[in-house]
Amino acid sequence: MTAMAEPNIESLADGFARQARCRPDAPALVWHDTEITYGELSAMAAAERARLDGLGLAPGVPVGVLAEKSPEAVALVLAGLLARRPVLLPSPALADSVLTTLFTQAGCATVVAPLGQVPRVSITASAHPDIPADTALLLTTSGSTGLPKIVPLGGQAMARFADWAAPTFGIGPGRSVLSVAPLNFDLCLLDVWTTLAAGGRVVLVDPARAANGRHLAEVLRSNRPHVVQAVPMFFALLMAAGAGGFDSVEHVMLTGDATPEHVLAGMPALFPKARLRNIYGCTETNDSLMSDVDSSPISIGDPLPGVSALLVDDGEVVRGSGTGELWVSTPFQTEGYLDRTRHTGKFAGHPTGANDRRYFRTGDLVRRGVDGRLFLVGRADFQVKVRGVAVNTAEVEHALLEHPDVLEAAVAAVPDPVAGLKLAAAVHRAPGSRLDSVVLREHCVRTLPRAAIPSTLRIADDPLPKTATGKVDRTAVGGRPQSTVERRVS
Repeated sequence: MTAMAEPNIESLADGFARQARCRPDAPALVWHDTEITYGELSAMAAAERARLDGLGLAPGVPVGVLAEKSPEAVALVLAGLLARRPVLLPSPALADSVLTTLFTQAGCATVVAPLGQVPRVSITASAHPDIPADTALLLTTSGSTGLPKIVPLGGQAMARFADWAAPTFGIGPGRSVLSVAPLNFDLCLLDVWTTLAAGGRVVLVDPARAANGRHLAEVLRSNRPHVVQAVPMFFALLMAAGAGGFDSVEHVMLTGDATPEHVLAGMPALFPKARLRNIYGCTETNDSLMSDVDSSPISIGDPLPGVSALLVDDGEVVRGSGTGELWVSTPFQTEGYLDRTRHTGKFAGHPTGANDRRYFRTGDLVRRGVDGRLFLVGRADFQVKVRGVAVNTAEVEHALLEHPDVLEAAVAAVPDPVAGLKLAAAVHRAPGSRLDSVVLREHCVRTLPRAAIPSTLRIADDPLPKTATGKVDRTAVGGRPQSTVERRVS
């Protein structure tokens, strides 16, 4: 573990402001066929800041932003960052009642949308909670077990992240970064906010067309980005569209979910000149580990500079090879959830008191091989018993994803009057695929033990339902709520 120095810039907002002053004519954003310069984006942010200032809010009082990703939404968030005002940025896909609760819980004085738009929810201002003084953004977890948790991210932590990410992936003037994830995702810390602070060009993918493989391929061809970070489904959509040969891309980062073998096999044809890496992280910690993808299974990686990673089994740190829960402490992490009552079992000191760092317990079971490499084993809360046989639903999902026509998969345990529990699965098949339940069941028979074969298989042509942070919502399959950490792992 190598310690990280203090960030070179005071904040990402300061970095953006410096780019706008020094390079006003340089491209900052691409949206559809329109390029927006740093000067133009700065003017948009200034107009939004004037609107926020006109509300007469006390310093440090947060505001809620409810908006889909767009240049106007980026400008609105920048306005909050430049004003040193915390911005709560939840998923617009959340129910109105959940959004209202989150905005109220964060003590937001108001909810705003980009100029010319009216937010679909409003709140009555309430006393704001004890928000850490350095808070810049307030993100949320998925809410897979109930109300999403609010995760405050400090300006210094975000700046330290940018200090690592920009040189690691060559982000700066004259460089383009593709932004696929919605604006409320932690992936945007690299794709959008680091890129703008470093003077790069952000190619925004319209969320309304993010599941269209042909459109994604055209965006890549037209804008020739150098850096691409996305979940495996993005790459599967490109392959299903018959795309490939994107030779401008130098860095590809897999993140967010397990990567099927057939997707890995197709990556060299998609990006023939790119260095392929896997990134592991959580909303609570941001990126934590990284590895080059050069073999299968994929290692979740080595700790980034300044990151401490432990395997803990029954309160003891695993030394050498072995399996345990992954605990991480990063220079980029939150100090804790806004609602401190939800810290239980998540944030803790070193299990043996060896240092005074604060660790996040990921809930992921990880194995360290004799060569020191780390591999994801699974999660304890994905373990169920079907007819007395232990089954890991994540492993069943992985088997389903290995079929070349499956883009997404979700598996849940549902009550059964005879067996106690049975497995239900839903998959999103590739466009144009003729995959049916008979073919998919045959695939399961070849790859899974009998108890792990889902009793029901639902095949859909549309993307599966998602949580607030874009994870496949397993509860929508009909299963019991399961505790999922907001992690990025392949």
